[in-house]
Amino acid sequence: MDLLRGASRNPDSVAGPDLTGFDITHADDAGAGLDDIPLGHIKGMQFCRHARLNPGTGDRNLRAVRMIQELGDIAALTSPDFFGFRFVRHSVDNTPINGRENNMSQAPSIGDLLDLRGETVLVTGASSNIGQAIAARLASAGATILAHCKRNEAAVEALLERIGGGTALQADLSDEQSVNAMLTNIKPTRLVHSAALQTVQSLATMSLTDWRSMLAANLDSAFLLTQQIANRWVQEGVRGAIVNISSIEGMDPAQGHAHYATSKAGLVMLTRAAALEFGAAGIRVNSVSPGLIQRDGIAKDWPDGVQRWQSRAPLGRLGTPNDVADAVLFLVSPASRWISGANLTVDGGMSAQGKW
Repeated sequence: MDLLRGASRNPDSVAGPDLTGFDITHADDAGAGLDDIPLGHIKGMQFCRHARLNPGTGDRNLRAVRMIQELGDIAALTSPDFFGFRFVRHSVDNTPINGRENNMSQAPSIGDLLDLRGETVLVTGASSNIGQAIAARLASAGATILAHCKRNEAAVEALLERIGGGTALQADLSDEQSVNAMLTNIKPTRLVHSAALQTVQSLATMSLTDWRSMLAANLDSAFLLTQQIANRWVQEGVRGAIVNISSIEGMDPAQGHAHYATSKAGLVMLTRAAALEFGAAGIRVNSVSPGLIQRDGIAKDWPDGVQRWQSRAPLGRLGTPNDVADAVLFLVSPASRWISGANLTVDGGMSAQGKW
């Protein structure tokens, strides 16, 4: 049985040393036991989707306990330089689709997918409803938190006490000098840009100052942070990740939110552009676009809007800050290691609604 061919002639482009091994292809092979398989000299073994030992979702006859037991037996009997196991899908004619596909030796373990231990995350707008939830969630995944605010330092200090530590930072993110000063003595490996300004003003009557203030707060800030932090990561060889908090209004504007919606649309495009330019350095840049999120007093302040949302959203409720925080956790974690330039909509299905 010829499998895990040597890298020099391997059409599936499996990198590494000679991976000559055996393929347990059928249930009969898996069930025959290990007595007749000369394991001492092999460096790798592959299991196919339709084998009984295969952990793929396509095998309805999988016995997980038996698989673990037999894999342990195999590892114990092999030579010291045994490379490992590979689980691969097969096409109809039993030819590997791609030798690197489902390569278990390259994927993080399930327990490590959302593990942020060793990461330092700068969370801007950490005094806000969503920012606080993001900081708390990432801290629970093991990250060290750098919590930014513009003015409400008391809220940030209370947050850090609640999550068990971190560093409070203050800066006006629309001001280049203020951003420079904030970044001088910190070394984040992740950035979550949640700080934002949102006001309600008619496009017909808003002043140019109002327009520029919104774009400076929501878009200039993202430009300054992305450019400076990503450039530093490139120089230092840090394969960092950035998540910008946009909004569904970046795709669908609301009355009185022309300036806000424009800033959020620009943030999504900045995210994609940054993913394109910094991707070669291993830096990932994504955005999250929340829908209507629950906060204290929202039903009283905007009862008709809350009622309309609840009646139309397929999932029938407003979002919570933790709904957004979990999406951010996914995008900064190893679970999203091959996702960049994406905008993840978190709106309970509202964007699936037709507009006519």
